Amino acid sequence: MNTLTIGDQAIALDKDGFLVDLQDWSHDVAQALAERENIALTTDHWEILELLRQFYDQYQLSPATRPLIKYTALKLGAEKGNSPHLNRLFNGTPAKLAAKLAGLPKPTNCI
Repeated sequence: MNTLTIGDQAIALDKDGFLVDLQDWSHDVAQALAERENIALTTDHWEILELLRQFYDQYQLSPATRPLIKYTALKLGAEKGNSPHLNRLFNGTPAKLAAKLAGLPKPTNCI
């Protein structure tokens, strides 16, 4: 099992780098996970991460790419809820990578 160290706290990650305990998530954890992926989190990233966490709270699952796009379009508008925008933010794997950074489980259909 991998770990992520934030200050003096060791946070358990699974073999794919997702949080083992979803309660360990914080903005600092998201920042550290993003750094591992060579992503500098911007306001646009944070907006999607918070939206994903809302989706998870409501449905108790991490959305695949199509539901993520639809939900983003519904909540933030078509200019943000589209594949090119999400792919730019999350390096071509928006559902998987955004879920990881949001501290959520890997979407079930992601390899």
